[in-house]
Amino acid sequence: MITTAADRIGHLVRAGDLPAVAADLQAMPSDDVAALIEQLPRRHRGVTFRLLGKEAANAVFDALPPPFQRGLVEELGTAEVASAFRELDPDDRAELLDELPASVAKALVRGLSPGEREITGIVLGYPRGSVGRRMSPEFVHAYPDETVAQALDRIRTNGRDAETIYAVPVVDRGRRLCGMLSLRDLLLADPESQPGEHMSEPIYAHALDDAEPASFRCVERGILAMPVVDSENRLVGVLTIDDAVDVVEQARDVDEARSGARERLEEPYLVSSILSITRARIVWLFVLAVSAILTVNVLEIFEGTLEQEVALALFIPLLTGIGGNTGSQAATTITRALAVHELAPRDVLRVAGKEIRVGVTLGTFLGTVGFAVAAAVYGLDIGIVIGTTILAICALAATVGGIMPLIARICRVDPAVFSTPFISTFCDATGLIIYFTIAKSVLGI
Repeated sequence: MITTAADRIGHLVRAGDLPAVAADLQAMPSDDVAALIEQLPRRHRGVTFRLLGKEAANAVFDALPPPFQRGLVEELGTAEVASAFRELDPDDRAELLDELPASVAKALVRGLSPGEREITGIVLGYPRGSVGRRMSPEFVHAYPDETVAQALDRIRTNGRDAETIYAVPVVDRGRRLCGMLSLRDLLLADPESQPGEHMSEPIYAHALDDAEPASFRCVERGILAMPVVDSENRLVGVLTIDDAVDVVEQARDVDEARSGARERLEEPYLVSSILSITRARIVWLFVLAVSAILTVNVLEIFEGTLEQEVALALFIPLLTGIGGNTGSQAATTITRALAVHELAPRDVLRVAGKEIRVGVTLGTFLGTVGFAVAAAVYGLDIGIVIGTTILAICALAATVGGIMPLIARICRVDPAVFSTPFISTFCDATGLIIYFTIAKSVLGI
């Protein structure tokens, strides 16, 4: 049964009905074709792409994420995708070149015109992960002391090659950034007035800044094109909002994947190979398995305590679950706050103080419930042990879960690396130590 466009195209390719495939593709917008190609098995993508006309192929190639572009280059060869590569924006070319083997990348770059090779080289000259690597060096600009009519003439002349014309940087004759104008401002201004009279204070980024926070700032404030400057405040490019959205979404996908103890899949789940899915999970599972040995060691240390009071073993799943979930909730909250720049590493002590209070509040409520249930069934002493342990575990887990992402950022490690399962395992081991220590003190064993 054919349920989606990808299923239909796959069925037609397998049946060898290529004219029907070409007819279906011709009736679809390029963005829809790109989304369809992403859903196809690898063996069908090259065949489908070959059936597109030249203009459609260029548009579809531009709309595909770099991993899929790389797959088409590897399957079809540089000659068949050279035209589509030439049509990419310089920042998109740089992103694809990072994905390709050096020999293939050089072959594609050699196919560019000298001018395109030069502007692509500008982007490639900045470090990976920097704003400069995601900016477009093709932009229109205005001078503060020329007339609005002159600025509009320049935009008409050069705007076709620029990635965007809706936000216009204003620079002096030395290319130093002075301000920003919208195209609307220019069109509505008196043609004989000067851009300097209408420009606003620019919100900009430095080319060597980390792309993620700069992109988030661009998206959060709805900036159509954020100017990018060098160390001397000279304009070198613009970060467009669509590129900023891509950076933010990629970072979000990575964080979500790592919080679930895996790496992000480059392809949709149904077309990802068993090996790629396994590779995305195996490293984290190995790390968690090793860290879980700590829990086993703790149980081994307190084996004698369990032998004297068997009822204590019944509450271990409850306590480890509460500790792990409390720590995970705190870590997820703080990681998101870091991502949206509500917090900075310098706030670590404030976060610790707040999470201790949150943990104590949670622990008081849950501990009271635990005390009542355990005391009613197993006696007052066991009730005191369970209630007190829940209070202590909640306070510890909330604090650790809250400060670990901040410590990670201080150490320049991705906070998502301190994933939910990792913190859960840590809280399991420390929670059991707290549990058996309290039990030995209260029960006298």
